[in-house]
Amino acid sequence: MKRAIYPGSFDPVTNGHLNVIQRASKLFDELYIGVLINSAKNPLFSIDERVSMLKEETKDLPNVKIISFKGLLVDYCKENDICTIVRGLRAVTDFEYELQIAQTNHVMAPEVETIFLTTSLEYAYLSSSIVKEIASYQGDISKTVPPYVAKCITEKYASKQRDYK
Repeated sequence: MKRAIYPGSFDPVTNGHLNVIQRASKLFDELYIGVLINSAKNPLFSIDERVSMLKEETKDLPNVKIISFKGLLVDYCKENDICTIVRGLRAVTDFEYELQIAQTNHVMAPEVETIFLTTSLEYAYLSSSIVKEIASYQGDISKTVPPYVAKCITEKYASKQRDYK
């Protein structure tokens, strides 16, 4: 059985992420979406909220499993018999960073390969940071995330506004 993992913070999951997930799910028997627990970051959504949003948005993809993890990705891969890391690329600038990580991972775990999927052109501009920036000013994010995720983002920022008052 061929297993792969698509890791990320997914804070929040965007249409670009979902595009990569849908395409990668056709390439592997099982595709894990690994939501990174990173104490160095200050995410908008908790790990449980990010996992929940991803589960909702991938419920129609039977071979996709949503998990959270902390620590080194290659260690998780070795412990769970995952042979491939999937990474999405939007632009050349992503490639330089991702290549360095892929090469480091390969040194640490030569049996784990990294493949790159380019994001569909319609999502090449998109990042979670851009979505959060737009949403923080009550901008229209309907073309950047699915409706359920947009609702979660809107509610999160409304809650933050109430907390500031």
